Amino acid sequence: MDHTPRFLELVDTVRARVREVSPVDVQEILRTGTARVFDVREDNEWLAGHVAGAAHLGKGIIERDIERTVPDVHAPIVLYCGGGYRSALAADVLQRMGYTNVVSMAGGWRGWTDAGGAISTEPT
Repeated sequence: MDHTPRFLELVDTVRARVREVSPVDVQEILRTGTARVFDVREDNEWLAGHVAGAAHLGKGIIERDIERTVPDVHAPIVLYCGGGYRSALAADVLQRMGYTNVVSMAGGWRGWTDAGGAISTEPT
């Protein structure tokens, strides 16, 4: 998908405030269970395949539902999307909501599959 210049400018601004981790880092996080991993993509993207061990919390509802899902604002959270843009935006919002340990997976789903990460199509 081609992104517009203003969207890319917004993402670049947000990325200066959000820590990003690599897909290899996320593989280790999942192996050790040191953080909750959330897919912030749309429902149809999630159902087509997602990071094994991740939960789904779409970008359209994350602000509404995060406090019920992760009440501890200091809990480690990893977000990912298709390419790392939406997850960076969502991570920025969570930080503004007071979450102190949220990161975005660089490269998103494409980076995950390129790195050979485990995939699931099972709904959770």
